[in-house]
Amino acid sequence: MYSIKRYLAFVKPYKWKIALTIIIGLLKFGIPLIMPLITMYVIDDIILNDGLTSSEQIEMLIWIMGIAFFVFLILRPPIEYYRQYLAQFVSSKILYDIRKQLFDHIQKLSLKYYSKTKTGEIISRVIHDVEQTKTFVVTGLMNIWLDMATIIIAVAIMLTIDPILTLIAIILFPIYGFSVKYFYSRLRQLTRDRSQALAEVQGHLHERVQGMPVIRGFALEEHAQGEFDRKNDKYLDRALRFTNWNAKSYAVTHTITDIAPLLVLAFGGYFVIGGAVTIGAMMAFVQYMERVYNPLRRLVNSLTQLTQAHASMDRVFEFMDEKYDIVDHPNAQKLERVHGDVSFENVSFKYDDDEELVLKNVNLTIPKGETVALVGMSGGGKSTLVSLIPRFYDIASGAVKIDGADVRDLKARSIRDQIGMVLQDNILFSDSVAMNIRMGNPNATNEAVVAAAKAANAHDFIMEFPNGYETLVGERGVKLSGGQKQRIAIARVFLKNPPLLILDEATSALDLESEQLIQEAMQKLAYNRTTFIVAHRLSTITHADRIVLINNGEIREEGTHEELMRERGLYYDLFQVQELDQDNSISKL
Repeated sequence: MYSIKRYLAFVKPYKWKIALTIIIGLLKFGIPLIMPLITMYVIDDIILNDGLTSSEQIEMLIWIMGIAFFVFLILRPPIEYYRQYLAQFVSSKILYDIRKQLFDHIQKLSLKYYSKTKTGEIISRVIHDVEQTKTFVVTGLMNIWLDMATIIIAVAIMLTIDPILTLIAIILFPIYGFSVKYFYSRLRQLTRDRSQALAEVQGHLHERVQGMPVIRGFALEEHAQGEFDRKNDKYLDRALRFTNWNAKSYAVTHTITDIAPLLVLAFGGYFVIGGAVTIGAMMAFVQYMERVYNPLRRLVNSLTQLTQAHASMDRVFEFMDEKYDIVDHPNAQKLERVHGDVSFENVSFKYDDDEELVLKNVNLTIPKGETVALVGMSGGGKSTLVSLIPRFYDIASGAVKIDGADVRDLKARSIRDQIGMVLQDNILFSDSVAMNIRMGNPNATNEAVVAAAKAANAHDFIMEFPNGYETLVGERGVKLSGGQKQRIAIARVFLKNPPLLILDEATSALDLESEQLIQEAMQKLAYNRTTFIVAHRLSTITHADRIVLINNGEIREEGTHEELMRERGLYYDLFQVQELDQDNSISKL
């Protein structure tokens, strides 16, 4: 019930439209209820009325049919239209509001959450589960009440015709209600299990589609098929459990709704023979049985759908309740003007409480405009250290400061506004080149975009594309080479023009020509900015103002390239090994 209460908060802004939809729905469902009365009137008061001449019978029949055709041909169609339109309009708007809030939530979740959660599972909750909740609006807030109103009105009319026959018609209601409660008590959990299994299939599928080059490259098709089959089998098992229980409920409840009209027909026929009920009244009762038990059947279907909707609500709000690791405290200040001084004071950090420290008591001060290169073996903590500056993670102890202000006392969004990042694997969106560059400043002019591309040494290759800056780059920039993607990412940062710069493995795994162009662009980019360079290849950072070697989460050496080479410590050994590897690679060519 807690999920329903929260869902109603999204419904509340549209309560009057829902009320209007229900009122129109009452007219829509109420109009057919006059049809059995028309049947009874035509049979008893016209056809079987011996006191009327043939011409009088025909005249009365024309009048009553004229009124009926007017109601069903003229009045009912616009009522049907507006009822359907309003129901779909309201439900679509509610789903729009939920997805809007979920996307805002997605953007606030930490990188730690995304490192542990499959993308496909998130998409399943935002798309599939939210769509499933639409049933709660259309069915739970509208159709169920209309069906119940239809039953009540129909039973009331039947009571005015014949109370005893009405009692026979509704005698199975208690058994029907017990059956519904019995079967649907377990459907919610079965539905939840099925939805979770489907989300796992979707998450697995999303991951494997993205990794298709690896599957093909290593000829892993059979292995991948086996993994997918196991996930798919699990979903099939959950789906069949749900289907089995649901089919039993349909068999029992529909049997009850089929027996009730037979009882009415049997007793009604007996009463007609005995003269207690007219033929027209019995025919009206038979028709009203359809109007009573069809809504009951719809209620069964509705309960199934509402069970699914409720389970989906649970999953949607479970996702919406994911805690934010990075939260601005109430008095957090906005970082606006940045001088460029950055310091790490006794910083220690670990990704999870039960894990070991990744950074241990790090102290480092970088004045405005200095270029600092962070080097060391993989897993030493280089990328982790720079990720603390934009506050992608919060530290375990110590302080990270910008211009003397602890980043935890600043609004995270305002910090990131002042930082430009170029990563090893930069994400490009499946849109135009211009749009991807404009991610650095969505309001930039076309001239500014071109200027940024030129500064990043990207303009020339962009103009070689058939559509220039309007060329679509494909999903994750698949149509571009690694060097081209990096230069577009650098152009983004030129367009943003931030005072702080982070370059994380930005030139690794590139060919020499691309590396030279990118190095040139990055040096222009780093001019007069506080710059952090995380590098694996030491030959690319010898120009840095300072080089910091991090090993096992601790700063082991610090100085210029020349100073560290003279010390003949860890940096010297690492540099010599890389030089030797490079010489061996060249000699083999």
